[in-house]
Order: sequence, then structure tokens, then C-alpha cells
Amino acid sequence: MPRLPHLAAAATATVALTLLASGPTSAGEPTVSHPRVVAHFDFAAGETPESIALEPDGSADLSFSFARQVVNVDKQGTRRVLATLPAVANPNTPVTVAAAVMGLARAHDGTLYVNYATGTDATGIYRIAPDGGAPVRIAQLPADGFPNGLALDEKCDALYVADSVHGTVWRVPQEGGTPTAWATGAALQPLAAPAGLGVGVNGIQVHDGAVWVSNTDRKTLSRIPVRPDKSAGPIETRATGLDWIDDFAFTGHDDTVLAALIADHEVALVRPDGTHKVVLTAQDGLSNPTSVAVRGRKAYVPSASYFAPVKDPNLLLARLDKKGWAVSGE
Repeated sequence: MPRLPHLAAAATATVALTLLASGPTSAGEPTVSHPRVVAHFDFAAGETPESIALEPDGSADLSFSFARQVVNVDKQGTRRVLATLPAVANPNTPVTVAAAVMGLARAHDGTLYVNYATGTDATGIYRIAPDGGAPVRIAQLPADGFPNGLALDEKCDALYVADSVHGTVWRVPQEGGTPTAWATGAALQPLAAPAGLGVGVNGIQVHDGAVWVSNTDRKTLSRIPVRPDKSAGPIETRATGLDWIDDFAFTGHDDTVLAALIADHEVALVRPDGTHKVVLTAQDGLSNPTSVAVRGRKAYVPSASYFAPVKDPNLLLARLDKKGWAVSGE
């Protein structure tokens, strides 16, 4: 989630009020250890990592929201620009004002899909071919919306977009086309000030026959079943009290989640029963974390440093372990 003009003060107040509720440690649940920052970025240049997708070689693709770029960062921290989204004259983007490159998803063939929020007719989903070239818009989204998280379900040939302003999950064919308002409802809506920031549904992932979403204003993680006819089932709230939740990732086949808590500079482990505990903090290097990716025994966490006092956008890598896991490779 990008910078909000009034967020820094609100974040300070929230941190002073309370810590996240934490249930008892569950036997066999994942542990997060050995965090290290593998790459630092230039905040002044707009290198604020918002979303992440992993490549087969273990490198990470990141969307740099305000640089309008998608970049690849390898294990040594070396980066290369994969694509730059087109500049927009007079952007008037909800939430950010500036044009912002947001959610990122990768197909098995290496194609990348990315949300671009501009406040103009250029807003939509763009495709980046595996061999490079200019990004191509495959779906136009509402100019007055804010396409935030993006998820790809290749089994259903569908892209899902979390629109934080409209409180809607849009569904778009993977090859592109007209968006459909796939899921709506109060659980996805933002809250008006002063109760909220105007940022509703935010992060989004496809997992085990459902689309999962976070809602920043409502501090929730929810599950939306995908029915046999591909329509949305009833929205089920699975966890509450997740202050400043942004995007998230599943740690394995069950419903355990690692969630980025952007304003508190934390990552929380959210258990299948909805209880949660903080597992990474600012002391580990987090600076407004925006998303999480997991592969095997590794967790990747990009930080955008949008409203941190000291600007340090970065990519953090940590070890993820669970007793009894038989995961090959690092």
C-alpha cells in the first residue's frame, strides 16, 4: 500500500495504543529465523517495492511503485529493469495522487502481470512478456479505483484484482478483456475517515480453491470460495485485529499465512484458527513491509519505507522452518 498523507501520524498512534493479539504457539507451526537484508533501494528514485513474484532461480521480481518499474533482484542483490510502465500526464490516482505500479503476478511461462493505478484511462492490468518488450495493457480498470493486489489462477485462466477504493475484487480473463465485479460487499469496503484510511481490500492470493483477501481498514483476512461455476461464494472472515495488514503469503498447503503489517514495520504469522503473532520487526530490517512471498524454506519480504522516518526501502530474506517438513532445496 503506498504512502498516504496522514498515515505517519496515525501509525504512531496505533503503535502506542496496542500490540497485536497473540495466541499460544502451536506445535509444528512454522518458525521464521535468520533474517537478512539482501538489497537496498533508492527511495528518492521511487524504488519503493510494492509487490513480489518469485522466479524459478530464486530471484525476485518486484514492482517499484513510484519508479513505475518492474525489476528483477537476484540472490546477490543485483537488479535489472524488466519493464517501465508508460508515464501519465496529470495523474490523479486515488490514495497516492501519483501514478503507482502495484500488484504483480507471474505465470509459469514467465509472463508477468502488473496493476497500474493512475487516476486516468491508463489504469489497468499490463502484461510483460518473458522476453521483454514494452508492457501491453490487457484490461482497463476504473480510473477512479485503486487496483492494489493482483493474483493469478492459471487453472481458471483468471486474474483477480483487489480494488481498495471500490471495495471490489475484479475478475479478468488471463488473456485480457473486460473486468467483472467478481466479489463485493461490506467485508471488502474501506472505512471513511476518521474510522479508516479509505483503503479496503488490499492484498490478494489464490489458495486451495479460494481467493483470499486482506482489508487494511477493517484489519481482516478473509476467504472467498470459488464455486464450481467460477462465481464467488460467501465471504468468510478468517482473522481479525491485523493492524495495517497489506499483502500476505501462505507458508504451505494449510491456511497458515505470513502477513505484512505495513505501518507497524512487522510481519505476522497468522494461524489457521485466526490467532497471530509477530515474527519479524523493524529490528530485523523491515521498513513499511508491503508484501510477502514464500518458496520452500525461504520467506521474502519487500519494504517500501513509504512513511518511515529513515528511508530504507529494501528486500529481506528469512529462513522458514517447520518441524517435520520435508522440503527440498533452499
